[in-house]
Amino acid sequence: MPTSPLVVSVPEADYAEALADLDGVDAVVWDMAAPHPRGPEIRYAVMPYMTSLDLARVTQGLTALEVVQLQSAGYEQYADVVPDGVTLCNAAGVHDASTAELALTLTLASIRDVPEFVAAQAARHWVPLRLRPALADRKVLVVGYGRIGRAIASRFAPFEVTVTAVASRARAGDDLVEHVHGIVELPALLPEHDVVVVIVPLTEATRHLLDADALARMPDGALLVNVARGPVVDTDALVAECASGRLRAALDVTDPEPLPEDHPLWTTPGVLLTPHVGGATDAMRPRAKALVRAQVEALLAGRPVDNAVVGPLSAQGG
Repeated sequence: MPTSPLVVSVPEADYAEALADLDGVDAVVWDMAAPHPRGPEIRYAVMPYMTSLDLARVTQGLTALEVVQLQSAGYEQYADVVPDGVTLCNAAGVHDASTAELALTLTLASIRDVPEFVAAQAARHWVPLRLRPALADRKVLVVGYGRIGRAIASRFAPFEVTVTAVASRARAGDDLVEHVHGIVELPALLPEHDVVVVIVPLTEATRHLLDADALARMPDGALLVNVARGPVVDTDALVAECASGRLRAALDVTDPEPLPEDHPLWTTPGVLLTPHVGGATDAMRPRAKALVRAQVEALLAGRPVDNAVVGPLSAQGG
């Protein structure tokens, strides 16, 4: 008897095109905004990128569903609403390059006073020459040494800096850092570093990881770069430190988000903001499509999918 095809849903046509040559796969384009007539047949569903869709609602009636694929590395907003028996996969690896680029860009832009020069250009004002800070010779602390954290460290390394890495637990280093420190060492490490780049997942353990006490431990003139999630940093404490002129901040994520028009972060001295665009580059698309293809191939072969973070397959280490 013929084997039923593996029905997968993808949010855009080019994702389906990337699967077109796979035998035994039927890819349907579905943005999840309305019910799909093939819904009860879908076994692997890819969520749209940066969506606000209600996962519990859009998966209703998907009785064959086995895997939901996110296109983001973060998954905290979905972890508690994954249907029973369904595995949730994040997009680890898809945003490494883009997010690491932005972390470096934010750091250089802030340290080299690029916002001042942009404002001066708009005002047609030639800023007088003076010595300014450089990234070279600084000590950089990367808080969160997973795939993106390592990508960040690799981009900082050529800039003649000293890179220190922190992860949830201490472990041996690699070709970029001699040793990976445990998160319990963070309070002692903060006073020793000029730049702190945060790229931890948002969990109850990391919420307000950079609170008033932690920020107070950073040395005068230090820069905090947050490309993780807004609530990892205590916003009120950060505003106070930057408003005093003691610290600087370069933030791709904020708490709250989107940032209200009247929020003090918009006008706090020393704060550089980007609107959560770390992973949103054209480098993302080919990596996302490659991940989707690899996941579909695994399902066809009966292998565990990669990046399983919630659900039955996550227990298999996939």
